[in-house]
This record gives sequence, structure tokens and C-alpha cells, in this order.
Amino acid sequence: MTLDSLRSYGADVDDGLQRCMGMEDFYLEMIELGLADDRFENLGQVLKDNNMDEAFEMAHALKGVIGNLALTPLYDTLCEVTEHLRKKDAMDYTQAYAKLMEQRQQIINL
Repeated sequence: MTLDSLRSYGADVDDGLQRCMGMEDFYLEMIELGLADDRFENLGQVLKDNNMDEAFEMAHALKGVIGNLALTPLYDTLCEVTEHLRKKDAMDYTQAYAKLMEQRQQIINL
């Protein structure tokens, strides 16, 4: 993963670097840690169990982590999921979760 590949993905690298005091290695390390967060996998199970309150808490926490890393496309998807969960929308979250995980994997593959 490089800053250029993150930019191509759509990340706001300049913002992410600013949050990491301009330290590229630290920023990239924080991205790896953020993407490795267990809440990504756990969210899928909680959604299957239809536990909207716990799913909201997980999605909201992930939104904060990913937002701080300025991973804009993934952040936008998390915002969408979080807002549906906040309203406790009765919907099938399968596609939204699949999109979230696909975007996460795209970054991991950079």
C-alpha cells in the first residue's frame, strides 16, 4: 500500500497524513490496524442476528476509525449503514455489508 494507491482508491491522504502528524509510516500502520479491526467481521454476525443496537454501536465505532484515516469511499459506506441502523430501518443489510467488506478488501489489496 502506498500513498498514491490510496489516493487512486479515493482516500483523502492529505487529511489522513495531517491527523498522523505528517508521518507516512505511522499513517500506513494506522490504516492496517484500522482495517484489521474485529468489528468488521463481528458486524456481519450481529446483523444476521438482527441485533440492531449492537450493530449500530459497531458500525458507528468503525465509522469513527475509518473517518479518522480519511478512507473516504469506505467511510461513506459506513455512514450509510450507520444511518440505517440508527433509524433501525427494517431492511436486508446483506448487500450493504457485502459492499462494506468489498471496499475494505480493496484497500487491503492495495
